Amino acid sequence: MTTPLRIAAGEHPPETILEALRDGRRVVITTRALGESHDVTLRVVDGTYYCDTPTRLHRHETLAEMRACIRKMGYAKSDTTDSVGSSGDAESTDLDSDDED
Repeated sequence: MTTPLRIAAGEHPPETILEALRDGRRVVITTRALGESHDVTLRVVDGTYYCDTPTRLHRHETLAEMRACIRKMGYAKSDTTDSVGSSGDAESTDLDSDDED
């Protein structure tokens, strides 16, 4: 198994995170919520994207859904201009969201 990419929330643009996932790597993102650090693990299994948070497991069927989650949750740099446009998703470091499971 390859070594996971370990980063802090907001450290890299979405495409860097998605590229690591496409390469078969897990991405471990350290985020802060309510004054404490938490790790979130992003991974791909059989074409399905997963976000493992301390409180929930989010599942995304498409790359576009995963990109939207990464932006919404604030895991990537917010000032990015990657090739797929954003719909202006609000960013949040809240670990519980209304994303589909």
